[in-house]
Amino acid sequence: MHALDVLGEPIRRRIVELLAHGDSTAGDLAAIVRVEFGVSQPAVSQHLKVLRESGVVSVIPEGRLRHYRLERQKLAEVDAWLATLRSTWESPLDALATEIARGKQRRRLAADEPASERTAS
Repeated sequence: MHALDVLGEPIRRRIVELLAHGDSTAGDLAAIVRVEFGVSQPAVSQHLKVLRESGVVSVIPEGRLRHYRLERQKLAEVDAWLATLRSTWESPLDALATEIARGKQRRRLAADEPASERTAS
């Protein structure tokens, strides 16, 4: 399963966001997700299983606890795929940034212009 398919689900995206801040136990993740999404602990476990089987997260057993860790390599693969499309939105945004800068420069020049020159024009 492609990582984007896995991340298309809001609960799984939230789990990934939480893990981006560091490893977490299944219980801690479930507590947060249950409150935010109103889902049961078994439902959260199913989402963790999908993330684990897709390679987006890994699990480190420690006694009775299961610590989940984000697998950055899998997300790097998503980023590499997005990089192939990035130019479709970066070029228009670069052009917009240039136009905004020109507009600011024109306003600055107009504000610096002496009042006598503005009324003479």
